[in-house]
Amino acid sequence: MLIGVPKEIKNHEYRIGLTPAAVREYVENGHDVIIENNGGAAIGFTNEQYMEAGATIIDTPEEIFQRADMIVKVKEPQPNECKMLREGQILYTFLHLAPDPTQTELLGKAGCTAIAYETVTDTRNGLPLLAPMSEVAGRMSIQAGAHYLEKAHGGSGTLLGGVPGVAPGKVLIIGGGVVGTNAAKMAIGLGAEVTILDRSLPRLRELDDIFAGRVQTVYSTVDAIDKYSREADLVVGAVLIPGAAAPKLLTRENISNMKPGSVLVDVAIDQGGCFETSKATTHQDPVYIIDDVVHYCVANMPGGVARTSTIALNNATLPYGIALANKGVQAMLENEHLLRGLNMHKGKITYKAIHDDLGQQLGLDYQDPREALQA
Repeated sequence: MLIGVPKEIKNHEYRIGLTPAAVREYVENGHDVIIENNGGAAIGFTNEQYMEAGATIIDTPEEIFQRADMIVKVKEPQPNECKMLREGQILYTFLHLAPDPTQTELLGKAGCTAIAYETVTDTRNGLPLLAPMSEVAGRMSIQAGAHYLEKAHGGSGTLLGGVPGVAPGKVLIIGGGVVGTNAAKMAIGLGAEVTILDRSLPRLRELDDIFAGRVQTVYSTVDAIDKYSREADLVVGAVLIPGAAAPKLLTRENISNMKPGSVLVDVAIDQGGCFETSKATTHQDPVYIIDDVVHYCVANMPGGVARTSTIALNNATLPYGIALANKGVQAMLENEHLLRGLNMHKGKITYKAIHDDLGQQLGLDYQDPREALQA
């Protein structure tokens, strides 16, 4: 199979779909790989390294999309990229379709087989391809929040760790999954006072054991969100419903009642955001202020640490990518967890949560993923 890796074109997105080490794995499995010229140069992966691994360097993305049997990316294809995709071609990348009707409609017209990293599962019902980026984003959320709490950046001027004689800042984390856990680790490391809200009692017990009393675990209710958001200096939105749009857990009224200069970091923004006032921002222009509250809603947070993120992502995506290259769509029929990554095929939505959010709006039909591939 011919594997194509175009350069990412989203704002300040320096990650790349394959590292040179990953290219070598594809080549060892009998596949050809074409990489866009200087696709990984910004994070230290040179054309020479890719050629040594067995790849061919291509000057234009148009040629890559035209020739490749499978496109491997990091972020969702932008509109001009969607228009270059075609039926019979595999797209393997993050998609986040539920809050993005434009991309969903364009992929439907393209008719390609679109596999989303964020909905592939594992035997523990986890999301193994999303997890490394969730780890990065969770850790970055505290780093970013601490930065924007500084007065010069619109914050209240609060140091999360405090100093002797001055109380530490308060961090509220909504969601106790991978993002929330990693955010808590960083916040504790800075010396902040940390509270995690979640609706799973078993998960709250696990978090209590993990952090041995260093965080406060609270069952998430409307009342709890209202109470703890009023007191917080930094709120991290870390909720996820796989494939579906994120629920709006923090309302405009909640936000208006927060302390002036407090900071919101919405890690759920790729799925539409979990704060009512959230709108996607970029690394170039990362924040805005509503009701004296700083909002950080960068839609590709891990892109800020692109080298670390690229390597971590490839460690997770490589085995599934090799399976797709070796067997094509048959790989999904043989692996139920990879099959759950199938979001669209030949113009139909094949992931129920996405269809529930967008199907009627776009007039796109739903088809069971296994039935779609067998047809």
